[in-house]
Amino acid sequence: MIPVETMLLFFAASTALAVAPGPDNIFVLTQSALYGPRAGIAVTLGLCTGLLVHTAMVALGVAVLFQNSALAFDLLKTAGALYLLYLAWQAFRAGAAELHTDNPRRIPPLRLYLRGIVMNVTNPKVALFFLAFLPQFTDPAQGSVTLQIGILGGIFIIATLLVFGSVAWFAGALGKWLAQRPGAHVVMHRVAGTLFVALAIKLILVEQ
Repeated sequence: MIPVETMLLFFAASTALAVAPGPDNIFVLTQSALYGPRAGIAVTLGLCTGLLVHTAMVALGVAVLFQNSALAFDLLKTAGALYLLYLAWQAFRAGAAELHTDNPRRIPPLRLYLRGIVMNVTNPKVALFFLAFLPQFTDPAQGSVTLQIGILGGIFIIATLLVFGSVAWFAGALGKWLAQRPGAHVVMHRVAGTLFVALAIKLILVEQ
C-alpha cells in the first residue's frame, strides 16, 4: 500500500499540475464560458475518462509504445491536432450562425463528454507525462506496482475533478454574464476557435 504521506504529496503535485494552464483546462474554460457550467462538468468528466485510459496504458505498459515508436507518437498527435482543428471550425461556424439568431446553439452533454474523452486520449503528451510521473511515486516494496499506479491515477483524477470543476463553475458564471452583452457570445466562439487552432499548432509541433 502507498504510504499516506506519499499520496498527500502526489495529490498536492497533481492539483498544482491541474491548475497550471494547459490544453485541458483551457478546453474546460472555453466550453463552460460558451455553454454553461454543466457543459464544463460534462467535458471534465470526459477528460477524466481519458485519464483513466492513460492510467491503464501506463499500468499495462502500453504507454511505452508512444515513448519508443515515433510513428505511433506522430499518428496520435496528428489525430489530436486534426480534432482540435475540427473543434475550431465548429466554433467559428457557430459564431457566424449566432450573428443571425437570438438563441445560442446548445450542445448535448453526451457530445461534450465525448469531446473531452477524444481531446484527452489523442494527446500523446498526456501518455508520456503519466509514464514519467506516476512511477516516481511507486515503490515495489509496497506491493503491486500496477495497483499503485491505478491508485495514483485515481488520485490524479480526483484532483483534476476538483480543479476543473471549479474552472467550469467560474467560467460558466462569467459566460452567463457575458451572454447578456450584445455580440459577446459570438466573440466567445471566435476566441474559443482561435484557442483551438493555437492548441492544434502547439500539439503538432511537439517532439517525442
